[in-house]
Amino acid sequence: MTSTLPPTIRAAVLHAPNTDLRLEDLTLSDLRHDEVLVRLVATGVCHTDISFMHRPFLVDRPVVLGHEGAGHVHAVGSAVTKLRVGDPVVLSFDACGACENCTHEHPAYCHDFIAHNFVSQRADGSTALQGASGPVRHAFFGQSSFATYSVCRERNAIRLDDDRDLELMGPLGCGFQTGAGAVLNVLAPGPADSIAVFGVGSVGLAAIMAAKAMGAARIIAVDLVDSRLEMAKTLGATHGLNGGREADVVAAIRQITRGGVHRSLDTTANMRVLRQAVEALRPLGLCGFVGGAAAGSELCVDVRDVMMNGKTIRGIIEGDSNPAELIPRLVGMFRRGDFPMDKLVRFYPFEQIRQAIADSESGETIKAVLRMP
Repeated sequence: MTSTLPPTIRAAVLHAPNTDLRLEDLTLSDLRHDEVLVRLVATGVCHTDISFMHRPFLVDRPVVLGHEGAGHVHAVGSAVTKLRVGDPVVLSFDACGACENCTHEHPAYCHDFIAHNFVSQRADGSTALQGASGPVRHAFFGQSSFATYSVCRERNAIRLDDDRDLELMGPLGCGFQTGAGAVLNVLAPGPADSIAVFGVGSVGLAAIMAAKAMGAARIIAVDLVDSRLEMAKTLGATHGLNGGREADVVAAIRQITRGGVHRSLDTTANMRVLRQAVEALRPLGLCGFVGGAAAGSELCVDVRDVMMNGKTIRGIIEGDSNPAELIPRLVGMFRRGDFPMDKLVRFYPFEQIRQAIADSESGETIKAVLRMP
């Protein structure tokens, strides 16, 4: 291991579901041979973090959430070969790297995705963090980045060429990657194609930016909030529809596109809205959907419509991305002006994490990012 470990780290700890995060000082154990310690400069707040605050724990131990971290490598284990102390990195989800899907460049569908991202501890049950009341889980999405330092693995720390705008880059590890990757990797609209994005929060707006970068002919944003529809238009949407006021969203989309869109993306995890995204397709259209639908959610569609029109419905996790490829690509797009994600970000001091979460839940902020001290 190179570099020394900090005596303590500051972290936002969740002790039980449906309770407030508590800022605490935690001690850090020695790194394992394949682990990396990252000193974080900023971390995005994702709605997945918020939803996990209200779900039953998989393991009855406190946990540090956060999974959109960016920072500099502070120390590395003895088996780490691709990262060095000082490297700027963006942290993304973890995966085993050895299963069929990982070896075929689809790590978001890793056979052990739950174990690597949701259990939030090492495979042997140990944790790298210790609090006053005992062990604290440290590997939520392979990083637990609601903290000043993060213990991750080499494969989910994506090295950047330099640290320009590093504090903006954390959301590329999940939210922005999910929306942009869904368009770039799966839906892939061509220059003559149309696409409708249902729900234009941070994920949907990332999809809008990606669709514009791909040159889609018509980009239709659908949401309930006018300010977000206006933001979508500044980022590339050609049309905005308020789903709360529009008498028939599907009919409006068909009128705009003269028959329906080639591609659609639902980010709401609302089954009624997802059905609209399917119905808005023209023949041979492709509908992708992201977001954390509740377990047991069922989608009711007109099977004859889907079959006779050759429509495809595709679930998408993390943009079906290989983060080591997509994150540098998105950084390049940002620096060329093709992915202006900075327009979505509002910064908060780490100590104001509760306010950042509240503003994210209310819609006051599109993408909250915590600056670490």
